Amino acid sequence: MRVAIVGAGAVGRSIAGELLENGHTVMLIEKDGRKVRTRSVPGAEWVQADACEVTSLEEAQLATCDVVVAATGDDKANLVVSLLAKTEFAVNRVVARVKDPRNEWLYTEAWGVDVAVSTPRVLAALVEEAVTVGDVVRLMSFRKGAANLVEITLGDDTPWVGHPLRDVPLPRETVLTTILRGDRVITPTPDEPLESGDELLFVSHGENEDQLQQVFAPGGPGSVAG
Repeated sequence: MRVAIVGAGAVGRSIAGELLENGHTVMLIEKDGRKVRTRSVPGAEWVQADACEVTSLEEAQLATCDVVVAATGDDKANLVVSLLAKTEFAVNRVVARVKDPRNEWLYTEAWGVDVAVSTPRVLAALVEEAVTVGDVVRLMSFRKGAANLVEITLGDDTPWVGHPLRDVPLPRETVLTTILRGDRVITPTPDEPLESGDELLFVSHGENEDQLQQVFAPGGPGSVAG
């Protein structure tokens, strides 16, 4: 993919480095000349420009990018960049950093945001993931909660342990994307049996999270089936 990252602070540079390692093409756009440090991310294309100006984004050929990441430390700037990327340049996917959690409610489709990332929310989710077994933990929201990335860790008393995935009655609009088992990342298949301690990652509609938790709860439908 070709990815434009607006904001070359510590966050923007870190994201750029990860994407470059994964084989993507990265363009860093930074307004402050003092932060344009090409040696810090040598594989990236650097552009010194104000990303809140349409003419600057035109010169940077933003329309050629598959993804735009608004990663500045200013919520106002991130929202303006997101809106311009989506409405003026038809960028397929816009990811925006939420600096102040109080502004998170603004990061919606109306501002061109597909995915909003709030560090406090992510950290809270990771803490919950570490201490809860059997509870659905929301890691990230997409499109104003229409879809969420959620995680559930299977305990010893989960009724579906030992059953193949084909037997698990998942709620509608819920897709199992990955199974994390120890150091392994497993692509789900219908014949894959579940094990205690598995971390299951789902993309699900927000309204279905309670149903999803009930499926894996002790005494849930798996107890009857098995």
